[in-house]
Amino acid sequence: MGSLHNSVSDTALVFEGGGMRGSHTAGVVRVLLDAGIHLPFVAGISAGSSHTCNYLSRDAWRAHHSFTEFAADPKFGDWRTFVRGQGMFNSRYIYEETSEPGQALPLDWGTFCANPAEMRIGAFHAESGEMVYWSRKDTPELRDLVVRVRASSTMPIIMPPTVVDGETYVDGALGPSGGIALDAAEEAGYERFFVVLTRERDYVKSPERAPGLYRRYFRRYPAVAEAIINRWQRYNETRERLFELEKAGRAVLFVPEDMPVGNGERNVAKLEAAYQLGLAQAQRELPAWQEFLGV
Repeated sequence: MGSLHNSVSDTALVFEGGGMRGSHTAGVVRVLLDAGIHLPFVAGISAGSSHTCNYLSRDAWRAHHSFTEFAADPKFGDWRTFVRGQGMFNSRYIYEETSEPGQALPLDWGTFCANPAEMRIGAFHAESGEMVYWSRKDTPELRDLVVRVRASSTMPIIMPPTVVDGETYVDGALGPSGGIALDAAEEAGYERFFVVLTRERDYVKSPERAPGLYRRYFRRYPAVAEAIINRWQRYNETRERLFELEKAGRAVLFVPEDMPVGNGERNVAKLEAAYQLGLAQAQRELPAWQEFLGV
């Protein structure tokens, strides 16, 4: 494949996670790709790491299918896989056994590699409590990428931790940004941001009601327990900073007007409805995005 080109040079794209709320985000991915909006830096955490890959491989079909029809795959996971230690979401299958040609969610590796945009995928190191952002240099092969997307997306308790190069990781949402990779974009030197959120504008995350439960469950990984307990504060702080950047004219935010599904939704009809809502809202907001981005 020949080289691809960015259509924007000065703005970072950030995808928030949120499990199956990514069905709504998939509509945004489609509108960006259909409009030829190709940003030079893309970062994502958890479900946002999947959309980072979908966007960089320029695959609106995969963005849509991953968060809608794929939920009906019999290997997707349920209480039986949970009991077997594979997770309520069967993460090894979802992320590591679906991306090759001929599998359920083939990733266009050629386009992904030809895309000149920088990438960051974030995960939380379970032992040290440090946030790790992986870039293209960490993913020379498809298998290196998909295991890191799995690590970024490993929701505590409902999925087993993911081991990458001998180190144990869980969901990047536990990091200092609360799950929105604004810090990765700023660290890369960007001062303008396009951020795709998965919660409504008036949403405020509440403190955890049972901190003792997490401390007991994660006795082996106390940093994970403390990160879960404190995440609400970090998440709310990052969102407040985003709203300030928006007011200052340095960020355009896609904020769902309505989010009809939760992070664990499996009903394909509901997921498709969420996708259509995200698609329609993104199409309405496209002119404002184009103005902000100068395209």
